[in-house]
Amino acid sequence: MLEIIDKLVEEKKLKRDEFILLLKEDEEKAISYLREKAASIRDNNYGKTLFLRALVEISSYCKQNCYYCGLRRDNKNAERYSLSKDQILTAAKSAYENGVRTIVLQGGEDPRFNDEYLEGLIKEILSSYDMRITLSLGERSHDSYLRLYNAGARRYLLRHESITEKHYKMLHPENQKLNNRIRCLSDLKEIGYQVGCGFMVGSPYQSLDDIIRDLYFIKDFEPHMVGIGPFIKARGTPFENFKNGSREMTFKLLSIIRIMNPKVLLPATTALESVKRGSAIEALSYGANVIMPNFTNIEDRRKYSIYDNKANDGLDGGENVRLLIEKAEKAGYSISSSYGDSLIETKI
Repeated sequence: MLEIIDKLVEEKKLKRDEFILLLKEDEEKAISYLREKAASIRDNNYGKTLFLRALVEISSYCKQNCYYCGLRRDNKNAERYSLSKDQILTAAKSAYENGVRTIVLQGGEDPRFNDEYLEGLIKEILSSYDMRITLSLGERSHDSYLRLYNAGARRYLLRHESITEKHYKMLHPENQKLNNRIRCLSDLKEIGYQVGCGFMVGSPYQSLDDIIRDLYFIKDFEPHMVGIGPFIKARGTPFENFKNGSREMTFKLLSIIRIMNPKVLLPATTALESVKRGSAIEALSYGANVIMPNFTNIEDRRKYSIYDNKANDGLDGGENVRLLIEKAEKAGYSISSSYGDSLIETKI
């Protein structure tokens, strides 16, 4: 197995059968070797530096009906809210004052946040604070992405969820098409965004071959960031009785993705932390280098229930940052005060 890992480090890719062996491997020596290689590659590119992103969950309304998501349109159990502009600006101010230089505006596909509104919001944030703005607001048109880019947004997160057509259809209703998701990612990259894609680990009906195809897609697409996390079931969804994804498999895949894509930004996701507290910091040893402290106001944060038992320590954004700094420094990492741009160049 060590020879297969060495081949992955050297060639940044494996054959299907080699990936199968690696994904099935659970021997401690091999996993430790994989983790060490990934962490070394991360350190060679970014150092032991951790980048923070201020997460602001702006709306729990969504017009889409993804089978896995607690925010899906037909989930009657979901508590709905939509942050006001003042609430979002307050979160941006708090993030900036606590040394975070990137804000992530994330939410369901809420029609309230149309292009005109978002354009004004982006310009107001950037006129007040020297920050980067990342959007994670789902599928939009090319013209919409371009308008928001011209307003000043520079990063966009849109997980592809599964590059396998058959599997994608098992996760989404008929009206949601994989080719449109890929069109969105291609548009974003062509416009000049730093683009993030990714998938759930252990999502319903996912096979090892599905994961391998996802790894090949990520390698070929060359995103600036990759977001993966374990699937976690959500009450009120068609998948509410399915088994959660594996934390251990997620760690392994973080290392594989880091080795295959040395310069990518790789977050330790909230889903990992939700499966087991402390997992976000632990993920750093597997090659991750981004953590997103939550700056959504505490009252609304609990309503953003994309899955059950979402990590929520009840701390405000500033307290989250201070706690993260303490834990990261204890683990041997420093916190960057920069924008935390990807080392992968944009296409324009």
